[in-house]
Amino acid sequence: MPIKIPNELPATKILTRENIFVMTETRAMTQDIRPLQILVLNLMPTKIDTETQLSRLLGNTPLQVELTLIHTDTHKSKNTSEEHLLAFYQVFDDIKERYFDGMIITGAPVEHLEFEEVEYWDELCEIMEWSKTHVYSTFHICWGAQAALYYHFGIPKTQLDEKLFGIFPHKVEHKQSILARGFDDIFYLPHSRHTSISREDVENEPKLKIIASSPVAGVSLMMTKNGRQVFITGHAEYDQYTLDKEYRRDLMAGKPIHCPVNYYPHDDMTQPPTVCWRAHANLLYSNWLNYFVYQSTPYEIHDISADKGEDMKE
Repeated sequence: MPIKIPNELPATKILTRENIFVMTETRAMTQDIRPLQILVLNLMPTKIDTETQLSRLLGNTPLQVELTLIHTDTHKSKNTSEEHLLAFYQVFDDIKERYFDGMIITGAPVEHLEFEEVEYWDELCEIMEWSKTHVYSTFHICWGAQAALYYHFGIPKTQLDEKLFGIFPHKVEHKQSILARGFDDIFYLPHSRHTSISREDVENEPKLKIIASSPVAGVSLMMTKNGRQVFITGHAEYDQYTLDKEYRRDLMAGKPIHCPVNYYPHDDMTQPPTVCWRAHANLLYSNWLNYFVYQSTPYEIHDISADKGEDMKE
């Protein structure tokens, strides 16, 4: 089934070339079906890249998805044109009376700051609180996951000695979890971050369950036992050249950065990066959409409330 996105969104042409069924707003008006309403709070500076990556994953399932994009009102993007934001994005005030089957909160390059020092922290907290009663399941990515773990459960982030940068093997710990249904015992996941969270802190929170972890990257995939919140510390959505762009950018800026681990063949940046995480990325988002959004959200979307889903399968 297709993903419904705005007619002129840059992702439309890219995904069409990749044979992903994209339904424009014009065609969707002729359909008599309620698609899954998915909200994306895009905190990344490279918004067009991120919206394309997420649309690719959300559109590669049998479920029909309608995407709504929002950005923070208290921070103005320096890397995305005002024209693009005005054409394709809304702000929280525009959508806060609506209800959504699912929401994705992306990462953000603000790890060097304490959470409370982030320019849009108060706005983000308002959105995360609102999500408890207006979104059935929320998927938090990288810094977005760390921010949510801190806001909802008081779990702090800690600074790493050096940037965790590359593609790392992960082990599925909770094999009965339907979030990881179909996963191999070992799977790969890109990481690009300067901070981490303590496994002990997560284990001490009874509402959280660790699904997968890495000996190097630490706890990587977690969820609340009712499935209303999912947290991933890496970037399953990254495409082949995302880390390459970050690496070359940091080299040009003279920042201390090592070659991304397990990325270029023989660590030779002149060679095309090897993609070894795409299949599990698609499976992860498909499982989330199917089991924790489509099969669990009330048919009447306005019936979403904070106390639903407590008996959901893990």
